[in-house]
Amino acid sequence: MATFVLVHGAWGGAHGFGKVRRLLQAAGHEVFTPSLTGIGERAHLASPQVCLTTHIADVANAALYEDLDDIVLLGFSYGGLVVTGALEHIAGRVSHLVYLDAFVPADGDSLTTLTAAASAAPAVGPGSSWLVPPMARDFDDPAEAAWSAARRTPQPARCFSEPVRLARPLEDFPFTRTYIKASAEPRTQPPSPFWAAADRAKASPAWRYRELDTTHMIPSNRPGDLTRLLTELT
Repeated sequence: MATFVLVHGAWGGAHGFGKVRRLLQAAGHEVFTPSLTGIGERAHLASPQVCLTTHIADVANAALYEDLDDIVLLGFSYGGLVVTGALEHIAGRVSHLVYLDAFVPADGDSLTTLTAAASAAPAVGPGSSWLVPPMARDFDDPAEAAWSAARRTPQPARCFSEPVRLARPLEDFPFTRTYIKASAEPRTQPPSPFWAAADRAKASPAWRYRELDTTHMIPSNRPGDLTRLLTELT
């Protein structure tokens, strides 16, 4: 049986992986779904100081304090930045790195640079705006959409502007790498960061590539299909 660490996306929380977590646990796997500081169930800890480094520490400490090894480490959406940064601390504990419709940054990339977003206002000082409101997302089930919308919280801006540090290319690490794309998301020109990452993985012998026929919110839209795919990959 595998040990999974599932890292949620921006404006979300561990609850977003609730269905997948229960299915994997029912199959006998060990599953950890850390909630990132300042959002989701930890929204009460939000502050201008919360940043990508905070979230990297959330994930790395979950693995280190639980003394996890041979981990299947999955990052969903913004969580791709987090799991990439966490490699500095726990790469030796990871056996399989999975990006689920996620950003795949290189050293020095941030969500802001990857999306070419306009620079955010300063986190402190006059005119400051340190919380970024949630993006609208599509869900297959209206009831699931309403349930998730009630739990999506604004996120500290420094999470998006701080760059990732990655000592060497992902392909140089000894673990297995997989990219899973939400194939029902429209393809744009130029490609969105998620499609660009998918194309990179699909073309590389150093990666495994899979697709699920749904939109971005895969853990909510296709929990059973995602669980089966993760089980097959491991």
